[in-house]
Amino acid sequence: MTATTRTLASGPGWHVADVTCTASAGDRPFEEAHQDFCVAAVTSGTFRYRAQQGTAMLAPGALLLGNPGTCYECGHEHGSGDRCLSFHFGPSYMERIIAGVPGARTLAFEAPRLPPLPALAPLLAEAEAARDMADRDAFEELSLRIAAAAVTTASDAAPVRRGPSRRDQKRVAEAVRRIELDGDGPVSLSALADETATSPYHFLRIFRQVAGMTPYQFLIRTRLHRAAVRLRLSDDAISAIAFDAGFNDLSTFNRRFRRVMGQTPSRYRAGQASRR
Repeated sequence: MTATTRTLASGPGWHVADVTCTASAGDRPFEEAHQDFCVAAVTSGTFRYRAQQGTAMLAPGALLLGNPGTCYECGHEHGSGDRCLSFHFGPSYMERIIAGVPGARTLAFEAPRLPPLPALAPLLAEAEAARDMADRDAFEELSLRIAAAAVTTASDAAPVRRGPSRRDQKRVAEAVRRIELDGDGPVSLSALADETATSPYHFLRIFRQVAGMTPYQFLIRTRLHRAAVRLRLSDDAISAIAFDAGFNDLSTFNRRFRRVMGQTPSRYRAGQASRR
């Protein structure tokens, strides 16, 4: 077997895997069938992908697009090996995403791939970073965003400029309060969407419109803010503060804190102590 698959995260109707292939020009093309919708971001290597929609060469930054039940073939006549972040969606899950994408009317990809596009680069970089950081909690949101980006780009749908409705603003406000109340525990995107009676993609879209960031970004900022306040007000161990705020890993907390606050938690605490 020339390909290894490692599941990174999963949920009802979706999962994402890190797929590494070591095939070379001397190996026979790999033949299989898509079990569900697939949007695979190529992160290294190149390979040829042939499916019912056509044949395409995929390189880093490109998206492979697969439809459920479609047979496909992958070959490496132009080089050895590749690595992909492979996002998979059940038909009913994808149908809900497509229903929330303005201009998208078909439940099938008509092209075999999307080439590397500048508009997709930041999102793909974020997904690759989440893989390398083992940030499992980020993938539910990233899966929705990548699926919606693929559908939007493939459909050539123009983004809607209309602002969120008052009802949607209320939904987001309720979700913000929920995150503020329960931010130190697990808060999933699907649960927030269910509580506001919307689809996950619609909820994600309106949350970004209203809050200026995604629910996961807001959750992380909420946790970091609480940790910063506690660093100012207490002498508790930094590890205890990180875990109580909802972070399961001290190194992840330190890295995120420094990125947002501009300094490590220990330096931040020392600076506040000197001011006092």
